[in-house]
Amino acid sequence: MNSVKTVDFKRYSSIHIGPLKEVLVINEIGDYKDYQIIGRANNLLVSPNCEKKFAILGEEFDYIKEDEKFLYVGCATTSGKLLTYTRKNDIANLEFLAKLPGNLGGLVKMNAGLKSWEVFNYIEKIKTKDGYINKEDIDFSYRETKINTIVYEVVFRKEYGFSQDMLKEFTKMRDNQPNMASAGSCFKNPKGDFAGRLIEAVGLKGHKIGDMGFSEQHANFLVNYGNGTFEDAITLINLAKEKIKKAFDINIEEEIIIYN
Repeated sequence: MNSVKTVDFKRYSSIHIGPLKEVLVINEIGDYKDYQIIGRANNLLVSPNCEKKFAILGEEFDYIKEDEKFLYVGCATTSGKLLTYTRKNDIANLEFLAKLPGNLGGLVKMNAGLKSWEVFNYIEKIKTKDGYINKEDIDFSYRETKINTIVYEVVFRKEYGFSQDMLKEFTKMRDNQPNMASAGSCFKNPKGDFAGRLIEAVGLKGHKIGDMGFSEQHANFLVNYGNGTFEDAITLINLAKEKIKKAFDINIEEEIIIYN
């Protein structure tokens, strides 16, 4: 049965910014076209004045099942839980979920990943209100998909041979990222370049406005030093876009999802 709960985005979201809002908890497959699924709000920046209707998937969609060929994972399942399961059961290819936070649904909708390793490399099909959709029928690309409905389940083809070496490598990749309140990568990497390099090149690495700033550790991370605001975050994002456009004639695109 569905329910409603109050969420304080200043505590709930990974960037620690946002309003207090009522959120629908979905435990039944249906048509919720007026709602935006927020998962664990790991890549969201929500305005205090946002009037968007938000929802999360409930415990009915927090599961991992398998048969001889496939792994069936509910989209409320966390990346950490799935990683632990694959390691315990010697299942390969999902090692990159190490230190890639979030619920599976959100990771799938944005085709999350680390460098060239991304979720859609290993998906067989997804389940929506209309049933199963094969990977070949889904429009996806680097860090985005054209999925415009709620994903309730993801099906992965099973391969055995969990790699501890790959796990260490992916963990090392994440170790150079700031351990602070942030929404992950702020911008998508433009083709043939890196957003962090561009931000640093225009002099914004470590640059702060109020309590928001581009990290000294990794320039493509917009971090909250304590009491950062939505307005300061947007000012920094727009400043970076303007400077990069002027210096390199590149229209850099946000990876962070913004709700005004």
